Amino acid sequence: MKIDIKDMTLTGFLIGLLGPSIGILIFYYFNFNTSGMGDFIDLSVKEKLLSPLLSLCCVINLGIFYLFIQFDKYLSARGVIFSTFIYGFLIVMLKFYV
Repeated sequence: MKIDIKDMTLTGFLIGLLGPSIGILIFYYFNFNTSGMGDFIDLSVKEKLLSPLLSLCCVINLGIFYLFIQFDKYLSARGVIFSTFIYGFLIVMLKFYV
């Protein structure tokens, strides 16, 4: 049996973690590139904008999940779902406890 490195749960998990992170970086670049990244994160936490921003950026995982399903990479799609649950837990913690 050949192991396909592209169809592993860990691969999907890592890609699922990177997708929303890249989305946040793109949002930062287009809206707050004059200030530092630390200032952007501090402002987002103070104004309670980090939770909605993460929620919006998790939509990127929907596209990644769909692509993995289309190419029959079901284990990688499982990893994307797991990373989305991790982001969901983080969003709930940010929403109610920070």
